[in-house]
Amino acid sequence: MKVMIRKASEQYTIYVAKKDLEEAIVEREKPDLWGGWVKIANGWTLDLPDLPADTRLPITVEARKRGTE
Repeated sequence: MKVMIRKASEQYTIYVAKKDLEEAIVEREKPDLWGGWVKIANGWTLDLPDLPADTRLPITVEARKRGTE
């Protein structure tokens, strides 16, 4: 699914247009976001693509939702 990631002060958020959903990222596998998973406030876990650490935000990327664990 396509998601937009942005950062406001020190908080990252994800927006999913098809679901009209905007949630805060509450946990992440890697400090620079890219190439790992993130957990958002509604409980979803998303796998993000492997991008350079200095990737400029906001950006729209293809993310994969993990199944219920």
